Amino acid sequence: MFNIIISASMKKSLLTLAVAGMTLSASAQEKGRFEVHDLGNFKLHVYYTNDALGDASYIIEGRKALVTMEQPLFKDNVAEFDAYLSKLGKKVEKRITDYHVGGTGSHDVVMAEGMPEFTKGEIYGGMMAGFAQMFGDALTDMPTGKATEVAFGSTQTWAGIPFEFRHGATSDFPGASILIGGKVYFTHWVPSKSHASHLQISSPAAIDAEIAEAQKSLGSGAELFIGGHGGAAKADAVQFKIDYLKKMKEVLGDSRTAQDFVDGMKKAYPELPGADGLGELAKVLCK
Repeated sequence: MFNIIISASMKKSLLTLAVAGMTLSASAQEKGRFEVHDLGNFKLHVYYTNDALGDASYIIEGRKALVTMEQPLFKDNVAEFDAYLSKLGKKVEKRITDYHVGGTGSHDVVMAEGMPEFTKGEIYGGMMAGFAQMFGDALTDMPTGKATEVAFGSTQTWAGIPFEFRHGATSDFPGASILIGGKVYFTHWVPSKSHASHLQISSPAAIDAEIAEAQKSLGSGAELFIGGHGGAAKADAVQFKIDYLKKMKEVLGDSRTAQDFVDGMKKAYPELPGADGLGELAKVLCK
């Protein structure tokens, strides 16, 4: 049986995500941008929302049809995404809601098994309530379409492209890592060359879980690595993440205090962006 490990610190972090670590307000939000990756038998359209959550949305374009993933949450982004989608001039065969509920309106969606129920629970429901309180009318209406569950270990073919549903990191939401067309690997967090967030690494166990997931993704044969937060990255970013998290585990083992951990990570990666968040990361790791 596959178990999702959600620590108490992760629950607290996710329930307070609407205020923790956010520096942008809905009123200051600028619209997003698109980039397109041609992968031969299909195209990947990446939509960088530039929203307060750092979310990304995707369109997978087959020869005759489209598949969307993680549609945006903010009204301005929904309008921009939908306009772009319409201009592609092809039918949308499926809409995948994996880790992020978004502006799919009355359209039916597919979700990994267990996620429809999870989104109604304390953790995800509390997070969404926090978003509603913080962002108010800037958020789009919550979706009303039917959600169909997809079994882990199954491969679905939509728009002529195979989507292989795999278990994601055990420390994360019970969403899926999805291998798309054998060339694109989707998971919750895009690997990046920056310090990790306490929202992703929420406990010492999460370090091992994220290392395992990153190694799995690197072994998938994918060319591009995408996620609900970030955008698109290549294999070198995944390898950096693996090495970084192994160093983090080493530094944590050598640290007697939270400040020791912060200092050790800064020493190991003196030029790495995101150092301002190490204090919050230390709070969840050094207990």
